[in-house]
Amino acid sequence: MGTAARDSTEISPEDISKNGGSANPEKLDAGALFVLKSEGSWLHCGYHLTTAIVSPALLSLPFAFTLLGWSGGVLCLTAAGLVTFYAYYLLSVVLEHYAQLGKRHLCFQDMAHDILGPGWGRYFVGPLQLGICYGAVIARTLLGGQSLKYIYLVSRPNGSMQLYQFIIMFGGLTLIMAQMPSFHSLRHINLVSLFLCLIYCTCTTAGAIYIGYSRNAPSRDYSITGVGIDRAFGVFNAISIITTTYGNGIIPEIQATIAPPVTGKMFKGLLLCYSVVISTFFSVAIAGYWAFGNQSQGSVLSNFMANGKPLLPKGFLVITYLCTFIQVTAVTLVYLLPTNVVIERQFADPNKGELGVRNVVPRLIFRSLSVIIATTLAAMLPFFGDIMALFRAIGYIPLDFILPMIFYNVKFKPSKGSFIFWGNSLIAVISTMLAVVGAVASVRHRIIFAANIYKLFANM
Repeated sequence: MGTAARDSTEISPEDISKNGGSANPEKLDAGALFVLKSEGSWLHCGYHLTTAIVSPALLSLPFAFTLLGWSGGVLCLTAAGLVTFYAYYLLSVVLEHYAQLGKRHLCFQDMAHDILGPGWGRYFVGPLQLGICYGAVIARTLLGGQSLKYIYLVSRPNGSMQLYQFIIMFGGLTLIMAQMPSFHSLRHINLVSLFLCLIYCTCTTAGAIYIGYSRNAPSRDYSITGVGIDRAFGVFNAISIITTTYGNGIIPEIQATIAPPVTGKMFKGLLLCYSVVISTFFSVAIAGYWAFGNQSQGSVLSNFMANGKPLLPKGFLVITYLCTFIQVTAVTLVYLLPTNVVIERQFADPNKGELGVRNVVPRLIFRSLSVIIATTLAAMLPFFGDIMALFRAIGYIPLDFILPMIFYNVKFKPSKGSFIFWGNSLIAVISTMLAVVGAVASVRHRIIFAANIYKLFANM
């Protein structure tokens, strides 16, 4: 991820458990040794997966339905869920296969290095994953600031505080939490995150239904917005939104936290994760679109306010926004992971203790710098969520829809007459086309629009 990966054979499961005390120092990698500890269970894996996938980005699903309609929206949401579950399962099979051979792949770059060749890992897959994950950190920092601002405006509708001030507050919290030494140390935070996403999705669903049945219910129109070329690009933009909402981008890192033997544990974690995914994605998408029709906004929570006045009790809104704010903190920490691995590889000493001064000081300095840069960019570019739509199309789709199919076909070489070979190939080809068209649609529909109306440090 941004640095040349060593051959995965250099790291055994024993090397990355605990602190690798008896391992050959030349074989140790501080990024794996400290950040990607292999001490977790399948339950911990499920918590990490859920936090990585079920984030406040799902609140944009009703908006995606406005560009697809009922049938198209439900069909796309279902298809994307099935394909991503299948893709993540294929990745877990490949990772388990290498683990049984005595190798533990710790990131996409390691996998690409061994399966496709060192050039692919070093110059394409590694930078792609690092870029998309750090972009997600910036976008989540912006979202965390917006959530704080919503809470503030509910209590003080005429308050004068600006968005960038709330972003800085959120960045300060992330600055502290980012010092957690390893991915495994986030397991309890991610368990809380799982419950929080269930709470705010339940509140969002219940709030939409309440508004839909209230006497002040908005008029609902389910006709698809746009005509001609605008409608066509809108459809691809919606497909891109839905598919990338399922995006993860760190499956190998999550599986790297599982204690050996790893066989079957990732699949159990996926089952736990997708039980939450299905219940939250479908409930929010369907209830939000039912209540607001094609007036659904980029975040359905924005529909809960009309002319600056809440359509729900203030206490209910505060709970919803607060759960969103706290959960997005956990999501931000998860997507800082690839950056943390790079930092540890570059500046940590695997021969010294994880909590020793030699490693704590560089961790504090460089992780803090990483968070400060992300916070500054989020405050400067309050329309970064629109820019991130492009990054998600060209980042998540290759990592989550294309590479798993290619890795499986290249490694296991299924018969070219088999269903699995052609099924994987078809998914990879269609996903490639969606990535390209989705990127164009994102530029046309969101980035150009954002550039025309937003300014640096704008108070949105």
